[in-house]
Amino acid sequence: MTLTARPSDASSPAHDRLYRGLRSRIMHGDLPPGHALTLRGIGKEYDVSMTPAREAVRRLVAEGALTMSTSGRISTPELSSERIEELAALRALIEVELASRALPRAHMALIDRMQTINNAISEAVAHRDAVSYIRTNLEFHRTLYLRAQAPAMLAMAETVWLQMGPTMRALYGRLRRTDPPQFHRLIIAALKAGDEPGLRLAVRSDVTQGLRMLAS
Repeated sequence: MTLTARPSDASSPAHDRLYRGLRSRIMHGDLPPGHALTLRGIGKEYDVSMTPAREAVRRLVAEGALTMSTSGRISTPELSSERIEELAALRALIEVELASRALPRAHMALIDRMQTINNAISEAVAHRDAVSYIRTNLEFHRTLYLRAQAPAMLAMAETVWLQMGPTMRALYGRLRRTDPPQFHRLIIAALKAGDEPGLRLAVRSDVTQGLRMLAS
């Protein structure tokens, strides 16, 4: 099976809708690690032909959101402990820097917005909704990082989130959360106080603690 598509396929509405929809599902943990997919199944689910399905999968494989075996089997990634540790280290490097750059632009409206999102995370925890939990958790971080005005760095962070989406779903099941992430409160407090060292520590702890437990 070949995943080579004509250049026009990449800009088609069907391809874009499929790519964005599948990318969002993977990033937010809607699919577990090792979940098998087929081009036919993807096309049927999204009501598109094989060509946009093939191109969307090709892009997601290139981003590390999907894996493809030599036999053509498509699946969500199953990350080794070493890979989880590597991606956790990347999150610590990139997201701490994004938070630091965002701090001078962290006005009260932004902080209030982050508090509202954190309340939504609490609701997701109460309802044991893993996908909503992961989606709102990433929204919490993205809302802050957008203020860094560092689009290339944010794109790198989102690529890491995408690769880790299925693993985050597995981590959520292991943690059995009953409360929102404790470090979110510390992030908000540091933003209010203008405390850069405290913010950097809270973000680093938040993005690595659970992942490193999963890798151990």
